[in-house]
Amino acid sequence: MHRFALPGFVAGTLSALVATAGATAALPAWAEAPKVVVSIKPIHSLVAAVMHGVGKPVLLVRGGASPHSYTMKPSDAKALSAADLVVWVGPELEGFLEKPLSANAPKATRLTLMEQKGMTLLQAREGGAWEPHDHGHEGHDHKDHDDDHDELNSHIWLDPANARAIVAATADALAARDPADAEAYRSNADRTLQAIDALDAELKATLAPLKDKPFVVFHDAYQYFEARYDLSAVGSITVSPDRRPSAKRLSAIRAKIAGLNAACVFAEPQFEPTLVRTVVEGTNARTGVLDPEGADLPEGEALYPTLMRNLAASLRGCLGA
Repeated sequence: MHRFALPGFVAGTLSALVATAGATAALPAWAEAPKVVVSIKPIHSLVAAVMHGVGKPVLLVRGGASPHSYTMKPSDAKALSAADLVVWVGPELEGFLEKPLSANAPKATRLTLMEQKGMTLLQAREGGAWEPHDHGHEGHDHKDHDDDHDELNSHIWLDPANARAIVAATADALAARDPADAEAYRSNADRTLQAIDALDAELKATLAPLKDKPFVVFHDAYQYFEARYDLSAVGSITVSPDRRPSAKRLSAIRAKIAGLNAACVFAEPQFEPTLVRTVVEGTNARTGVLDPEGADLPEGEALYPTLMRNLAASLRGCLGA
């Protein structure tokens, strides 16, 4: 049996490391791990945990880039062309990948996570206090995937139950593609699932005091997190991070925040602090930052639990407990 340490998920031991090294050394010299390409950082973190000790997946959307507006690079096309397995959420989130998947990776196994067994899917909220997601403009373009009226919210990883489904689906796909290392993938997945359960229990305890405290988000990315932990988001104020809202738009946002009686307004890392201060001016709301994709976190196995803990800490810090 393969044993290993999972940084950020499970504390390792010396004996586990020795066992992993021994198992890896026993593989034939010609054995190669599948070439795996993953779209975004939270999913990459979970896939990396399943592949621990066998191989390392390639990440496409790096750093603080957004999957909503990402432009493929030549290196991305090259990675897709070499891929045995591509893991993505689906066209609802990574619309930029649809054509390249067909053009550059026609023979790769495609793991579309929103189609997997056991995945809880929520309808996107729109209308009333909930505004359509803005993809770099103040207007609303119905041609965008994320702007379809009956769309599903695609930020599925923010519910740990969905993270479990992602891990299980990844382990199955890898075992099917690479039977020689199936035991390692299953073992890695089991340990990761246990760690996700512990993380879930920790977050429930951390967030329990915030149940009835209203807050506003910049875009509706957190519905799965809210549903899991019974939180009280009351609306969104979608604006482009790279384009200052008009005076009329700022006035409408302020009125909305005041009308919703929000205790806190949460921006995201790409928004300038001055913009956040401007939109809450004249209201009683405090400000905070939520990062749904780990924009400021280093990629790797530790990213997912860190991202989830950071969300909980930001909510506690702004809403108080």
